[in-house]
Amino acid sequence: MTIRTAERFILDDASAAAEIFGRHDEHLDTIEKLLEVKVIARGGEIVISGLPEKIEQAQEVFKQLIDFYRAGNRLTLHDVSYAVKAVQAGKKDALISLAHEVIYVTSRGKQIKPKTLGQLYYIKAIQKHDVVFAIGPAGTGKTYLAVVMAIQALRSKEVNRLILTRPAVEAGEKLGFLPGALQEKVDPYLRPLYDSLYDVLGVENTQKYLEHQTIEIAPLAYMRGRTLDDAFIILDEAQNTTIEQMKMFLTRLGFGSKAVITGDITQIDLARGQVSGLVQAQKILKGIKGLIFYYLTGEDVVRHPLVQDIIKAYDEGNQ
Repeated sequence: MTIRTAERFILDDASAAAEIFGRHDEHLDTIEKLLEVKVIARGGEIVISGLPEKIEQAQEVFKQLIDFYRAGNRLTLHDVSYAVKAVQAGKKDALISLAHEVIYVTSRGKQIKPKTLGQLYYIKAIQKHDVVFAIGPAGTGKTYLAVVMAIQALRSKEVNRLILTRPAVEAGEKLGFLPGALQEKVDPYLRPLYDSLYDVLGVENTQKYLEHQTIEIAPLAYMRGRTLDDAFIILDEAQNTTIEQMKMFLTRLGFGSKAVITGDITQIDLARGQVSGLVQAQKILKGIKGLIFYYLTGEDVVRHPLVQDIIKAYDEGNQ
């Protein structure tokens, strides 16, 4: 016989209650759905009913959400979903362990923090290693966090310049048919890098850095023949490099430089028969000291909660 029971959880802080319940109680709805419990909010009191082990998990989730909020954080649907899934996986301190991990504060006062443990460990990998390969699905913050760490290194004078690059694979033979000068033709492929810089630095500061060539954004082909000293270099969409391009990029690294190579090996746009330089790098570069391959997963996706389910469905469909 299945035993169902109910427990009360008291919230004595009205502002905390509003934040934890979410707009139109969407946070409570998420907890109910993921934990298969019934949650009823009465003022500052929450009544949780369901199986005893599920109620215990729900109580732990609410405790983490309260601690996270009281540490000065706004709660999002992602935070709630992440707290639930972490508790289900036995990681009871996952959300609160991220509460004080501020990695950068923008000029507008926005605090940038890792949103998952995977992102936190990724940041620590960048701090510790000169070359980091970050591999994982869309929405895990691979490029954005690399940009944040690069700007932090630039601002603290650990490096003198920041270089962001991407292979413009989609352009291919069609590049010549696009209107405008060469820079105008390749800019659409580099737009995500600009967007990350604008979010962290602001448009005005980004433009100043670009004008002074302290920050450079260019297609991967522009890296050939250069030696990059005292620079933080980010290669984005690395799954679309050929083996030759990857080798060329990695051998540009000069003294006092760091490199982060990001990519999603499930979304390769190379022509049929071409081997991805990122895929090949995993096979031949493992074990080199000072270099690390770090893998983010669907659990680290910080976009709409449905994105995690979409990625999982595709992964299972390809098995």
